[in-house]
Amino acid sequence: MKRTHFDDDHEAYRETVREFLAREIEPNYERWEEERLVDRSAWIAAGKAGIVGLGVPEEFGGSGVTDYRFRHIVQEEIARTGTTSFGAGLALQDDIAIPYILHLGTEEQKARWLPALATGERIGAIAMTEPGAGSDLQGVKTTAVRDGDEWVINGQKTFITNGIHSDLVIVVCRTDPNAGSKGFSLIVVERDTPGFSRGRKLHKVGLAAQDTAELVFEDARVPAENLLGTEGRGFVHLMENLPLERIGIAVSAITSARAAYEWTVQYVFERKAFGKPIGDLQNTRFALAEMLTEIEITESHVDRCVLALNAGELTPVDASKAKWWATELQKRVVDRCVQLHGGYGYMMEYPIGRAYVDARIQTIYGGTTEIMKEIIGRDIAAGYA
Repeated sequence: MKRTHFDDDHEAYRETVREFLAREIEPNYERWEEERLVDRSAWIAAGKAGIVGLGVPEEFGGSGVTDYRFRHIVQEEIARTGTTSFGAGLALQDDIAIPYILHLGTEEQKARWLPALATGERIGAIAMTEPGAGSDLQGVKTTAVRDGDEWVINGQKTFITNGIHSDLVIVVCRTDPNAGSKGFSLIVVERDTPGFSRGRKLHKVGLAAQDTAELVFEDARVPAENLLGTEGRGFVHLMENLPLERIGIAVSAITSARAAYEWTVQYVFERKAFGKPIGDLQNTRFALAEMLTEIEITESHVDRCVLALNAGELTPVDASKAKWWATELQKRVVDRCVQLHGGYGYMMEYPIGRAYVDARIQTIYGGTTEIMKEIIGRDIAAGYA
């Protein structure tokens, strides 16, 4: 069945993305994985090529693109090349950091922060998770206390994507300890803020080159004007951005599953066993048929979700459905593809080996599969209350 998700403009942009990845990312990617850090130069190059900052309005130096299908193209091409560590950092910038500032920032904040984010000269992050608070964000203990014209922040964050490179960190803080879920706010902390430091660069199972770090705030003094959005509405602001964040992960998952399948199809019809390609064995054909069917059905649904996002109609519940299903599918597909590669599937020199370790985080970050199901289940139950 012909896919009609992209038009000629999207396909023209695909060529731009493909050429950029071939020139700037693929030749360096192995080194970055070994060093466990993508060079900052890659971000600058992405800015010059128009690969980052797509949603930033032209007045702030961006492309002003509101059609998420262009980001979808970027995700597909990153998956095709297996450069997922680079893609994960880029997704944090374009699907989380920039939208938060764009939708919640004052005109002064937008003018101050968006231009450099759009060019890749500055890198953004969001600091939610703490050593004792993951899915349950009401357990956040990082505090921000108003002192004159400043906020004084104390606390620790962990598992922070872009934590090492980040120049701007949107920090979830408890600003009123007695207000429950209404006592949290978002405050932007800049790189050279006194009292703000980086902890460990974390050594992960997969996504080796994607820098993930601990952040420490010890009486970090931040100007009062760095409050993002409305004081006390931090949780509300987080919920407002969840559809974009989660559909971004769903897109990453289905594009990665498709790439793993394509690598495997090529492999099984080149690799021979018992005198013929292993793709001619019935078990292999059945596995390929099952994976392709699941991929195409999920791809069709995710495409619909992207169009709903464009139209402003994608709900947090719908995004949760897409996120858990696509990421669990990715995990299943990649595992089966490793099996079909045999021993070579366990070698990091083959892209499927790296895809295997990179895929495991997908059902965890951005909200675990269990949390996604709880959100959906509560919505179902509410209809019968």
